[in-house]
Amino acid sequence: MTIKQNIPYLLLEKYRKNSQSKSIGWIKNDTVSTLTTHEYYELISKITTALEEIGVRANDKVSILADTSYIWNLYDMSCLCLNATVVPIYPTYTDDEVSYIIDHSQSSTLILDSEKQLKKVSDSIDNLKSLKSLVILGDIKDQDLIQACSKHFKIYTHKELLEKGKLISLDKPNRLEELIDSVQDKSLASIVYTSGTTGQPKGAMIRHDAFWSMLQNVKSALGHNIDESDRLLTFLPLSHVLGRCDSMLHLSLGIENVYAESIDKLVDNIGLAKPTVMISVPRIFEKIYSKTQSTIEGEGIIKQKLFKWAERVSTEYFSYIDRDQSPPSSVLIARNLAYQTVFSKIYNRFGGKIRFFVSGGAPLGLDIIKFLRSANLTVLEGYGLTETIAPCCVNPVSKQMPGTVGLPLGDTQFKFDSDGEILVKSSALFSGYYNNDDETDKAFTDGWFRSGDIGKLNSNGYLQITDRKKDIIITSGGKNVAPQKIENLLKIRKYITHFMVVGDKRKFLTGVIGIEKESFLEVLPALELEASVSLEELATNQGVMNLIKEQVEAVNEDLASFESIKKFYIAPVEFTPESGLITPSLKLKKKEILKRFDKEIDAMYN
Repeated sequence: MTIKQNIPYLLLEKYRKNSQSKSIGWIKNDTVSTLTTHEYYELISKITTALEEIGVRANDKVSILADTSYIWNLYDMSCLCLNATVVPIYPTYTDDEVSYIIDHSQSSTLILDSEKQLKKVSDSIDNLKSLKSLVILGDIKDQDLIQACSKHFKIYTHKELLEKGKLISLDKPNRLEELIDSVQDKSLASIVYTSGTTGQPKGAMIRHDAFWSMLQNVKSALGHNIDESDRLLTFLPLSHVLGRCDSMLHLSLGIENVYAESIDKLVDNIGLAKPTVMISVPRIFEKIYSKTQSTIEGEGIIKQKLFKWAERVSTEYFSYIDRDQSPPSSVLIARNLAYQTVFSKIYNRFGGKIRFFVSGGAPLGLDIIKFLRSANLTVLEGYGLTETIAPCCVNPVSKQMPGTVGLPLGDTQFKFDSDGEILVKSSALFSGYYNNDDETDKAFTDGWFRSGDIGKLNSNGYLQITDRKKDIIITSGGKNVAPQKIENLLKIRKYITHFMVVGDKRKFLTGVIGIEKESFLEVLPALELEASVSLEELATNQGVMNLIKEQVEAVNEDLASFESIKKFYIAPVEFTPESGLITPSLKLKKKEILKRFDKEIDAMYN
């Protein structure tokens, strides 16, 4: 019997195998609610048949513009069961970006969740030639807005579709199974648009069998360490390929996915959900690390010394572990004492049940990894891109090597071009960029995907990423500088939220700094600033500049002369997706930063 290699068939298999197994859940009013696989399957059946009833067909493009939630996942799965193509859109995107993706992908249906997102559609109606229907998941109070959109599109609500689906299920109880049987492995499952650090986003085409292969590859690496007793807390954007991978893991690993209310409520939600596994991005860990360091600095001298001692003891303990040696009993006793008195408090902030994190999206600083594992918070750092359908390698649970992104997953192969660029081959790869043959041709060489990242394998076969190919800085003195290392060291320092190294074709390196008001709340009185101070006022305050200068100089001490930061500029605007300075996946939009602050950058060199 030929095994079907598509996502809906994984759902059907799970349902047939054990319909009472755990599936997905969500948090509301401080309560975790969950669905069994039977309940999950029945909800998908209703939504799928209702979408078919309103005209969604195989190969149609359906865009989803909504915040991460379990309902997002229900519609994603329902569209895939129809053999339609899902086009996720970041909810933080502007009107122009939203209309570009809907128009470029030729989406005929748009699923959205709020008045804010409907307004984006309303403001771009003239550009949405292919769009025919809207499905609204949340409540819209502005009836004039609904009325204006209803003149151009058929509008349905989530509640309406559930009612339609309920009636259809009574008449055609096996319709979902029939639709799943007709899904083709080679069908286009999704077009995931890159978040566009360098211009218009490109739509990466991902086929069903590629999604299926990605899940199999993850299973080959983590399947022995995860079972049906495990719980994931899902909070990453489902419009990002890593979040999408997270949302599908319950189908292949049997794990339960609980959806957080939002990133803002993540800390509270962790305490409620008590996850055993979490997939995250470095920014979350960086914030935890910075906040802990700030708290320690504000403590008395005795507590500061205790923390330093605990760090030193943990470093010694893990130095034996990394060499595959058993620590002596004196080190074991000291390590246990350090954990109980200091690090256990940090561990318990994550619900008290975490066994490991998987971190992807960008490199995680060595200091942060060491800090977290001292608190028994194991981080399996991995690597992947939209085009590799998220993870293509990860550190194994059995042995992590800090500073690397692990071993290749499943059938993934790596090789390196003459300049060190990582080339990837796998069954879990995208199939090219939608309606963009030129970029597709550039992305491949003899079947190998050109990642754009520079890296190497260490002596143990673990992959190390040194930088993005296009980010390498060559100073006017001919020095090659990898900015990623410097940026990672600086953005975890107190008062610095984001740091971008500048210096290509220049005599020396400078930096553009992003700050957050929250980081300065404790020092506002000493700076003689009011609590109502604006970010713009902070950015130009001499006291703030002096505080940040101390942090930059401290990092410079550990850098080579040509790598050190000679001057910096503090941006008077927060680095957010809305401000256009970082992507929704929290990567710096370097071209936009250079363009936005070109005069200020030039001034640092004059």
